[in-house]
Amino acid sequence: MRYSAFQILKQGLTGNKGWAPVWRNPTPKAEYDVIIIGGGGHGLATAYYLAKNHGLTNIAVLERGYLGGGNVGRNTTIVRANYYMNGNSEFYSHSLKLWEGLEQELNYNAMMSQRGVLNLCHSDGQFDFYTEKANRILAQGDDAEMLDRAGVKNHAPFLSFKNERFPIRGGLLQRRAGTARHDAVAWGFARGADMRGVDLIQNCEVTGIDVEGGRVAGVQTTRGAIRAKKVGMAVAGRSSQVGQMAGLRLPIESHVLQAFVTEGLKPIIPGVVTFGMGHFYISQSDKGGLVFGGDIDGYNSYAARGNLPIMEHVMEAGMAMMPALGKARVLRGWGGIVDMTMDGSPIIDKTPIEGLFFNGGWNYGGFKATPASGWCYAHLIATGNHSEYATRLLMNRFETGHVLDEEKTGANPNKH
Repeated sequence: MRYSAFQILKQGLTGNKGWAPVWRNPTPKAEYDVIIIGGGGHGLATAYYLAKNHGLTNIAVLERGYLGGGNVGRNTTIVRANYYMNGNSEFYSHSLKLWEGLEQELNYNAMMSQRGVLNLCHSDGQFDFYTEKANRILAQGDDAEMLDRAGVKNHAPFLSFKNERFPIRGGLLQRRAGTARHDAVAWGFARGADMRGVDLIQNCEVTGIDVEGGRVAGVQTTRGAIRAKKVGMAVAGRSSQVGQMAGLRLPIESHVLQAFVTEGLKPIIPGVVTFGMGHFYISQSDKGGLVFGGDIDGYNSYAARGNLPIMEHVMEAGMAMMPALGKARVLRGWGGIVDMTMDGSPIIDKTPIEGLFFNGGWNYGGFKATPASGWCYAHLIATGNHSEYATRLLMNRFETGHVLDEEKTGANPNKH
């Protein structure tokens, strides 16, 4: 069924009895050409592009819970392509271009809103670096605009401009960036993959990866053994645990990243704003709630919940940047398990086991990468070659020294 205004009118006049299920609920087959472990945004996008771009349909996505129940539904929904380093810049540029046509392609409302992302800077040195970064972004073919203090005040008058602790020097604005509805993105990719014959299997936890003679042979699950010619991992914060099933030791640490939302308010924030003197980012949802987050909790954990010290740290950063935030009541908070690499950049690569592929290490940037991650990972799985957009996102860069330290914060995962 194709969604349209006509369908909404038709179904509304006929008691909404004609809507078809968004995807099937199939029984696992004994064998597939490709198995994707992880039914989040990246896993579903990979399955969709495997079917759409490469014509592969004998595919299963295995999800231990329900589709979209992990990090893709536990983030602050920011979409942007304002990256500095070669390797990251072309990848996220491709992702933003895919985002811009995604709703039409999937025939699904992902609530993509290109409301802009403003990164604040607070010193002459930071302003100079952002100017260099803006020129890099422009050279990549994306948009970037430097605002002085007056320009920032005109764009975001709700920020602190009087007796502020960290005076605002200016900001880097990317107007094509913005936000999207996180769970709708997962549902859209799931629907698109299902329509192309992909089996989406929920409540099917992978408990082991079968390797025979140095080659992957399939997986063990709570619903029985399933054989496969190729297996792709896309499990975010569970990467190290799933990798261990195949005897892999990955350059990944898992940490908790918290996010928060306030009561619904009248429109105040036109886009996304990030603090330049602390890790804090904020936007306003379509329902009026202020959605914000900050640093990871700093200690290793597989628990999707955070602690009070980081909550206080995030609130302090928010109040320093936007004092009016103190008048809003926080309704709820949540935590996602993020897979942190040593340099803060992702990995899309083969593993030493033939036929076994890895997608992970997304740090803070997994949601915005969803379309390009699926596109590039599908290309790697289908062809055995790296997509032109992901040639530097390799696992061996930690051995060769070709790291992508985008944040310039060193080799500690919890610093990124």
